[in-house]
Amino acid sequence: MSIPALSSFSAPDQPPRVSRRRPLVGAALLLFMLSACDGDADDDVQRTQLANRSAEDAGSESGDAAVPPADAGSEVDRDVFRPEERPATAQLIAGLVAPTGFQVSVVGQDLGHARMLATHGDSIYLTRPRTGDVLRLADADANGDAETRETAAQDLPYVHGIAFRGDEVYLATDKQVLRGNVESDGSFGGLSVIIDDLPDGGQHPYRTLGIGPDDLLYISVGSSCDACPEPNPEHATMLRSALDGTNRATFARGLRNTIGFGWHPQTNELWGMDHGSDWRGRNLNPEELNRIAEGNDYGWPYCHGKQQIDAVIDEPPDSTKAAYCASTAPSVLETQAHNAPIGLTFSATTAFPDEYQDDAFVAMRGSWNRFPPTGYKIVRVVFEAGQPVGFEDFVTGFLIDGGNATFGRLAGVAVAADGALLFTDDTNGVIYRVAYGPGTPANEADSGTGAAE
Repeated sequence: MSIPALSSFSAPDQPPRVSRRRPLVGAALLLFMLSACDGDADDDVQRTQLANRSAEDAGSESGDAAVPPADAGSEVDRDVFRPEERPATAQLIAGLVAPTGFQVSVVGQDLGHARMLATHGDSIYLTRPRTGDVLRLADADANGDAETRETAAQDLPYVHGIAFRGDEVYLATDKQVLRGNVESDGSFGGLSVIIDDLPDGGQHPYRTLGIGPDDLLYISVGSSCDACPEPNPEHATMLRSALDGTNRATFARGLRNTIGFGWHPQTNELWGMDHGSDWRGRNLNPEELNRIAEGNDYGWPYCHGKQQIDAVIDEPPDSTKAAYCASTAPSVLETQAHNAPIGLTFSATTAFPDEYQDDAFVAMRGSWNRFPPTGYKIVRVVFEAGQPVGFEDFVTGFLIDGGNATFGRLAGVAVAADGALLFTDDTNGVIYRVAYGPGTPANEADSGTGAAE
């Protein structure tokens, strides 16, 4: 079983682009990011550079991936390497790799900033934070290509999270949660604000939400920074409220940015993928799969993974990092730093083979601050008896030219009415569909990454 990578990222839609030919720009960016946190910036830079060197000395976990350019510059410069983004052509899409029996196709293209997905009946709903709207796509002739494209809601800047409860729809912007109804034509009617004071977005303005088996509303609020003590106790948390937005409370804390989360279909346990802090080198901090339980603290910003101390940030108030980390909840599984997990969904469908039942699928958006790059794929989280045991690549091939270019940064995931897996590329504006058909050959083209992740 292969262990894929997950990548942490700072700004979800516009990571900084730093030229490999200008190492001073990379160093300046590093200083800026670190100075956003409490403590002395110069000391933080020195600690981060030490952490970078330690990670470099340990070697790359992804094997022989891309070959560093001759002008790669300083190690800080390599840390901010981002693959060139290419259009999603038919030829490149045909080269995507999936397990035998699975076929990858396109549901819709030219969709702009295509982020989170949810389904209601036969309709697919897509949130687009930059344009502040929600699209409805429908495939009336069931050929896998959505010929209907309509606006279900608009004038909602930063709209990102979406969830359904029967014919009710819930949407999350950076500061608000709204509730409305699904009308007969598929549009959203009667939208009203039920929460109007979520914490400021800061570094992570995209909120996600879900409705749990307890019929309560869960809202993920990311941190305002990469790693710093938060002045607002609702940052870096999972919040929970009644369905009308009342009785809001912190369900769990110490979660830097858990965009993707969901409940296991059999155990009803809540699982989420959390982003590790950046600027620790190629292989730190890892991305985490956490069992999110009420009252738990998962350690950010002082700890990562299985109660490991973060070497960069200062000591917490009135305690030590060692004492603080010992009191936190450890991750259950970890994977490669900088993979940037976004959407997560469980597959409670009979449309996939039995061995895929009740597994989770995660969209890895891909690194902007690691060389060799990592992520840019859909991974499967394998569950056995309700517990996760490892990660496997599911759809790969978005990294091309030896890892120096990509044609997809993946974001939302959802299960369609027919049981197929849907996922988005928020850079080229594509919705993909992964369906299973016995005896169907997989796309087995070489993805061109040269990586062994």
